[in-house]
Amino acid sequence: MLFIKQYLKWISTALVLTGILLTNLNIYPLNIFFHGLGVIGWTFSGILHKDKAIITNFGLQIPLFFLGFIKLVA
Repeated sequence: MLFIKQYLKWISTALVLTGILLTNLNIYPLNIFFHGLGVIGWTFSGILHKDKAIITNFGLQIPLFFLGFIKLVA
């Protein structure tokens, strides 16, 4: 569990930044997957650290990415 707590933020940050880069390069839908995984990681990290600001910020992004996934498969 300590490994997850130490590296989850960094892995999630890399995923979010990769998603942003892919968005800027107009590489769709890969951008949604990378950024979405990063958001889920950050939300989980916020829960582990009991950080309400992180949970609010990233937790509220999850439904937005879910809408992107629905649009992708619909």
